[in-house]
Amino acid sequence: MQKPVIERAVLSIAGSDSCGGSGIQADMNTFAAFGVYGASVITAVTARNTLEVRAVEPVSDRLILDQVESVMEDLPISAIKIGALPSVAGISVLGELLSSLNPRIPVVVDPVVIEPRGKELGGEVILEALQNHLFPLATLITPNREEAEILTGKKILCMADMESAARELLAYGSDGVFLKGGSFGSREMIDLLLTGEGTTTYTHRSFEGLFHGTGCALSSAVAAGLARGRALDEAVREAVDYVQQCLGHSRAPMKGRAGLLGFHPNN
Repeated sequence: MQKPVIERAVLSIAGSDSCGGSGIQADMNTFAAFGVYGASVITAVTARNTLEVRAVEPVSDRLILDQVESVMEDLPISAIKIGALPSVAGISVLGELLSSLNPRIPVVVDPVVIEPRGKELGGEVILEALQNHLFPLATLITPNREEAEILTGKKILCMADMESAARELLAYGSDGVFLKGGSFGSREMIDLLLTGEGTTTYTHRSFEGLFHGTGCALSSAVAAGLARGRALDEAVREAVDYVQQCLGHSRAPMKGRAGLLGFHPNN
């Protein structure tokens, strides 16, 4: 009997997390939860746990591109999620490769420029490369509040600041901006989706404590939704609901941040 073929796959281009809570590992867990096949391109290997990032070893630009080309030549990639990238040259060449795809496929860019406790992974030059080479190709970019402040150079202190920052980021050419993490003294969290069609806000419960990998789960969940044929706003809504369910099912860590475990939306 002939085995069924893979109908849709999602490619994550991101770093590896040795404690499994973020990066490629979190993306693969999310893809599985949404019932899509996950493929991976590893851009950096980290030595980390729930407390800290101890070391980062970037993968060469050539090997990153070889991984992308190998996957794209074989698997039915229906969406791409992009996380941490280690070099300007690699970002530029990756942008050229993605822009040459015909037909174009949805791309979700999670601009990973900050780690817990304020440790930057990249810097202004990396950010400029993301803005110039990947944001214009993106279906959605998903910065959190701190990342948006770095990307725009402006503090976000209220909802008006959030909307202004989202509009500034949308001008780089993506179809949409999903800006995460506005609380402004409230017990609720507010996320904001801005597209050319308007603005949608998502208000939800704020969980106590520190968590690990929420941004990775959110961006990969959106990519999974787009791969399954969801409209952007529907994919975002499902991703927000998924992360909220994950937070509700999170497990206490040994020492540091809690991990997002134990929830599968299809169960």
